[in-house]
Amino acid sequence: MRSSNPVLSRPDAFTPQQQQNPYGYQQYGQPQGQFGYQQPGQPFPGQQYPQDPVQATRGVMTIDDVITKSAITMGTVIASAALTFMFLPRTLLLPAMIVSALVGFVTVLLVSARRVINPGMVLAYAAIEGVFIGAVSKVYESAWGGIVPTAVMATLITAAATLGAYKFFRIKVNNKFRKMVMIGTMAYAAVLLVNFVLSLFGMGFLFSGGNLAFLLLISAIGVGLAVFNLILDFDYIEQGIAMRAPESESWRGAFGLTVTMVWLYIEMLRLLSYFRSN
Repeated sequence: MRSSNPVLSRPDAFTPQQQQNPYGYQQYGQPQGQFGYQQPGQPFPGQQYPQDPVQATRGVMTIDDVITKSAITMGTVIASAALTFMFLPRTLLLPAMIVSALVGFVTVLLVSARRVINPGMVLAYAAIEGVFIGAVSKVYESAWGGIVPTAVMATLITAAATLGAYKFFRIKVNNKFRKMVMIGTMAYAAVLLVNFVLSLFGMGFLFSGGNLAFLLLISAIGVGLAVFNLILDFDYIEQGIAMRAPESESWRGAFGLTVTMVWLYIEMLRLLSYFRSN
């Protein structure tokens, strides 16, 4: 299976584990020892040993692994963001935002391109993105007091509501939905990147000006795309568990969730600022 989420997509996304005898013995019908005699310890034809539940899930992707690794990556983001928010001088906020945004973007590309995910790179991304989140949050909090806790709560509620809708309404992710979300996400990311580069030279066009309706529309598109990507993340994890993907794919699922949650938080922060300004 291959996900259409740009963060999670890679060739051979899931390679189901080879079905093996839990004790490593040869199956009936496979070549036996020399002269066809039964090898010591090998089960006789038709004899099967009971399946060990722990052995059956060892080395494959499970929901517990995904939850644990998501908690680690999100915890790293939160810790890095908190330290940045509390201790980074205001004079360094802009340089920190620019550097962490660029390094974080490159890190996302590197992690997404790897066939076998590197947990160290995932945690490095989480720490870098935490610096970005902390710096941005400090800028917004200084302009609109109390906006950061509200944005955090709105992000968590939106993510929980999306997960609830995905599970209880049994949302099916088909190829058409994947392609639409992928195209929309790539287009939105390209526009944000161009606007970010131009803003460094004072020529940003996307979030400048006083047209509230236009700003709300842009934010609504961003929130909507982030929610759709959350659905793709949930589908990726669910399919990976069902197909018994390698345990390392739990890191990829956690990475995708972290990237999407960070994106959703930034969109919520921007959206709330428009209402506070008016």
